[in-house]
Amino acid sequence: AMAGGKGKKKKWSKGKMKEKVNNLVLFDQGTYDKMLVEVPKYKMVTASILCDRLRLGGALARKALTILVEQGLIKPVCKHGTQAIYTRATKMEAE
Repeated sequence: AMAGGKGKKKKWSKGKMKEKVNNLVLFDQGTYDKMLVEVPKYKMVTASILCDRLRLGGALARKALTILVEQGLIKPVCKHGTQAIYTRATKMEAE
């Protein structure tokens, strides 16, 4: 397509850098309380959603899910390999 180096050489576009998210690796008290209050209100809860909304690291988000399940605040819908999906524990079962 290019006739022996006559045309201008194709410039590589500078790759777009994804900005580094500074997520928590350990809970601070504020975030922990916020998690206990807000997460049970979400309709769908996954580790990724927690990372996104509460600024947690992935490992911490998974730990958070375990804590919430133990306290009965959320319940598992589907556990598949790495992505576990939970929903809020509704009052419906009691009736």
